[in-house]
Amino acid sequence: MEPRLEHRALLAVDIAHSAARGNVALHRIRDVLRESLREALEESGIDWDTCLRDDLGDGFRITAPPGVRKRRLIHPLLPELAVRLRAHNRMAGPLTSIRVRVALHAGDVCLGPDGQVTGRPLEVLARLLDARQARAALDAAPDTVTASLLISQHFYDETVRHGYPGIEPETFSKVALVEKEHAADAWLHLPGYASAPRVPEPDATTAPTGDSPAAPAPPARAPGKMINRASGNGVVYATQNGTQNIHLTRGQ
Repeated sequence: MEPRLEHRALLAVDIAHSAARGNVALHRIRDVLRESLREALEESGIDWDTCLRDDLGDGFRITAPPGVRKRRLIHPLLPELAVRLRAHNRMAGPLTSIRVRVALHAGDVCLGPDGQVTGRPLEVLARLLDARQARAALDAAPDTVTASLLISQHFYDETVRHGYPGIEPETFSKVALVEKEHAADAWLHLPGYASAPRVPEPDATTAPTGDSPAAPAPPARAPGKMINRASGNGVVYATQNGTQNIHLTRGQ
């Protein structure tokens, strides 16, 4: 049977600096990420069991069911995932704390008879997930930022640029992605961070080649404002000096 071709939204998530933590810690953080991702998908109206899922070792790749609104993979999924990881990190030690890189793309993929997913869009997704800009921005962000998001230009054009509720285009930064054979524009975002992410200039002599706990110390972090968004009818704004403001919003 020939594989069928379908347009699908694609999400990949990878645990930052997961190497050398040992099997016990790695299995623990994988379990936490899996459950947090499942819950975030459910809050976004996407059934975990209807998604095609691939284990990436220190992360997961999700092929969304047909008909899923792509913007829901940004909001509410990313805020929901980030807030769950922050809650876990409050009680976690150095070996079990979690920060993740997330990539989003969409395109025509080949679906095999046993649920296999193949095609060029998966290659693009992998390059987005591994991009140095996403690594650097997450390393430079405050510890309370638990995720970086990098999306393709195609995904940006169909979601972010329209300014749908919960998605703020001004919090995305355009970057030039050059990873292996792939070169294209992409858009970087830090869920929960009130402004566009600041991408440190890479040092060509020490450019990172992978996640490692022995990586150089991240650059000084710029002050910023955190926004915690939940599924209810409120938005909590917290500045770094400890001030919190709660704004109630009408249901959408």
